[in-house]
Amino acid sequence: MMSPNNDELTQDLPVDFQVVVLMQRQPSQVSRWSDYQWQAAGVMAIASNTVEGESPRIVCDEGGVMQVLYSGFRVQLYVDACESYYFNLISPNPQCYVIARVDDDNVPVPFLVSMSFDEAQAYLEADEEVFVVDVPPELYRWTEAFVLQNYRPQKRKKRKRDDWKSREEGSHR
Repeated sequence: MMSPNNDELTQDLPVDFQVVVLMQRQPSQVSRWSDYQWQAAGVMAIASNTVEGESPRIVCDEGGVMQVLYSGFRVQLYVDACESYYFNLISPNPQCYVIARVDDDNVPVPFLVSMSFDEAQAYLEADEEVFVVDVPPELYRWTEAFVLQNYRPQKRKKRKRDDWKSREEGSHR
């Protein structure tokens, strides 16, 4: 069987990928100072333009657990971040990153979904909330096709060490 060439892999590659985020609130078992703890329960790929712009919707609220669906997210990939996507995809457990801001009621509200660990780390360093979830298969395949089309690993070059001794000897003359 012949392997597909780059044109076949990227023929129908969309520029961005629409997803929804499911956030879950549950009673806190970690902290006695907080009644609830939030986590991202998942990211789901959706058909294009199906829930664009909907406001957050509670999909479950029972037994102390509440799940809220946030829509309108478009994952975008950038050529200059291909190395981060590549290392994410080849890791033992590829991840999708949900970045959120905490509102006045101490509720994390997602505003970005990314496939880049580097981007997620930058937001984490800026004191934003970052949640990690498994990558949906459709998003994985799309990111993989993007990486195959755009990423060429650079061969690492060993730096030559400076000869400090000869520099010091030459400057004392």
